[in-house]
Amino acid sequence: MAIEAPTSKFKKTNLMIYIALCVGLAAWFTYDGYFNEKFEKKYTNDNGQPNATLVINRKTPPFLIGAAALLGFYLFLIKDKKLVADDLELILGPQKKIPYDSIEKIDRTYFEKKGFFTVTYKDENGREVDLKMSDRKYDNLGPVLDHLVAKIS
Repeated sequence: MAIEAPTSKFKKTNLMIYIALCVGLAAWFTYDGYFNEKFEKKYTNDNGQPNATLVINRKTPPFLIGAAALLGFYLFLIKDKKLVADDLELILGPQKKIPYDSIEKIDRTYFEKKGFFTVTYKDENGREVDLKMSDRKYDNLGPVLDHLVAKIS
């Protein structure tokens, strides 16, 4: 029986807030930089040259829209990502799978208070690797942790 931990609602919601913030700031800066005549008069020098505030309000919106597009693309990429604990291994993605026999220890000291635990395992080269799993990144980590502890014990 496989237990899944999808990408957390916390992470998705924060990305949507950042996207909305970037789009909102871009709209505000565009309005102030191009359409608000009082703002243009206030931040234009006597010789007709815009000062730094007006220049920033005119040049920033494309970068903010670009940032919003990149954040939206990142949200699209991670929306269906999940952590799966099946009978043989812990699956973090298509390329990253950790067999249970390579897991050396699970540190769940901070799971109740801070919402994360650390899995220490040996990779294919024999090096010890610490993997921190947080409830801010994945939902449903409690059952995954219980399943991992049951498989390791």
